[in-house]
Amino acid sequence: MSAGGFTSLELRRLRALKTPRGIQRALDAMPYHAAGTAWSPRRVLLEGTAHCLEGAIFAAAALRVLGFPPLLLDLEAVQDTDHVLAVFRLRGSWGAIAKSNFSGLRYREPVYRSVRELVMSYFEGYIKLRGERTLRAYSRPINVAAFDRRRPGWIILDSRVPAGDPARAAAHARHGGRPHASGQALARGLPRGPSPLLNSRSADVDHGAAQQS
Repeated sequence: MSAGGFTSLELRRLRALKTPRGIQRALDAMPYHAAGTAWSPRRVLLEGTAHCLEGAIFAAAALRVLGFPPLLLDLEAVQDTDHVLAVFRLRGSWGAIAKSNFSGLRYREPVYRSVRELVMSYFEGYIKLRGERTLRAYSRPINVAAFDRRRPGWIILDSRVPAGDPARAAAHARHGGRPHASGQALARGLPRGPSPLLNSRSADVDHGAAQQS
C-alpha cells in the first residue's frame, strides 16, 4: 500500500487507530464543523475536525493505511441532506464508518451480508426532525484509490480536493458510472411517516447545525 504522501509520523498516527472501530473513535472525538470546506485527509488529521464528507474521505484513507480498500458509499435522501460512508468488509461482512451529528448515522459493525443490508440499517434513523423518513437510494461503493493517477496528491493537498475527483467521489457515485440503487426498491413496503425512533436523530446532536448529516 502506497503511503499516498503521508509522513512517517502521520502514518504512525493512522496505524495506531488499528481497526475500523478505532477510526470511528477518532472521528467521534473530532468536533463537527459546518463550514463549506473540502479538506484533505491530512488536513483533517492536522485540524482535528471534519464534516460528513471530509470524515468519510479521512476514514477511507485511514482504512487504506490499515490494509482495507478505501471505499466510499453515498446515501441519497429526499428533501434532506445526503450522507457519505466509508465502508469495509471483514470476514465477508460489511461495516461502515461515518461522521455525523447523529449517533444513529455513524458506525456499523461488520455484520451485514450485503451492501443493501448495511444501507437498510440506516433507514430507521435517517429522519427529518419532524419524523419523516427520507432515505431513498444509495450508490455502489467507489474505490477512491482509482483517483490516485488522475489527481496525484489528493490525500494531502487541499488544493486538489475541491476540484478533484476524490472529494467528488460521492457525486461521481450519484451521477457517474456507478448509479444509485433504485430508491423505489430501497423503500418499497417500508413506512415513511413519523418514526418511533425520532430521538435517534433529533436528540443526539453533538456538534454543528441540526440540518447537517
